[in-house]
Amino acid sequence: MATTKARTRRRTATAKSGKKVLFMQKPSCTTCRKAKKFMERRGFQLYFRDLAKERLSSSELEKLIGKRDYTQFLNSRNELYRKENMKEEPPSRKEAIRLMAKEPNLIRRPVIVAGGRVVVGFDEDGIARL
Repeated sequence: MATTKARTRRRTATAKSGKKVLFMQKPSCTTCRKAKKFMERRGFQLYFRDLAKERLSSSELEKLIGKRDYTQFLNSRNELYRKENMKEEPPSRKEAIRLMAKEPNLIRRPVIVAGGRVVVGFDEDGIARL
């Protein structure tokens, strides 16, 4: 039997059926595919942007990140992230945005945008709040 929290989350996510969502992804990314499937099952209308083919500019990244912690947008699985030891010594916000614009694989995926809200990665609770 589902827990109350799980039922509430399902009900909340289902209640948003038909909501239009920008889904920025890398189609070969396993996490993106799981998030896509999760959202499609709940009736979200997804509009896709392939981050490798349609890179985000520095100004787009700046706007997308807004006042959030920019380090949440860095993909800790990326080779450059590990090589540059960004976990222990994160780059400045300006440098991180420059690097993400240059190397889209450094962006944590998927990036989901709806109604002024942004969810980074496959976050079921975050998606339910869209």
